[in-house]
Amino acid sequence: MSEAQKKLQELSESYQSLQAELETAVEARQKLESQQQENTTVKKEFDILDDDANIYKQIGPVLLKQDKTEALMSVNGRLEFIEKEIRRFETQIKGIQDKSEKVKVEIIQIQNAAQQQQQAQASA
Repeated sequence: MSEAQKKLQELSESYQSLQAELETAVEARQKLESQQQENTTVKKEFDILDDDANIYKQIGPVLLKQDKTEALMSVNGRLEFIEKEIRRFETQIKGIQDKSEKVKVEIIQIQNAAQQQQQAQASA
């Protein structure tokens, strides 16, 4: 196997690995976005409730009464955490996409160089 083929094989494996990593990060971000939507809906429901409304929090198989302020703080805290995690994953996704693009360009350059070399040998 020539040096160019070895390099091409390494780059292809690297590219596939980056694509798998990207897929995992995108799935994680989608899961977080789903959780964010769910918590936003809960927050909207809390905004509709009266201050003296009964709110229950499920902990395992048990429902515990919770005061509205405490429940709202809990939901706001979760939303804040989820937003930070989404931003972290978006940064990670951007980084993976950039690396992936560089590897892709390098693969194309090696393939083009190999084609030019073959054409030069064919015409000689």
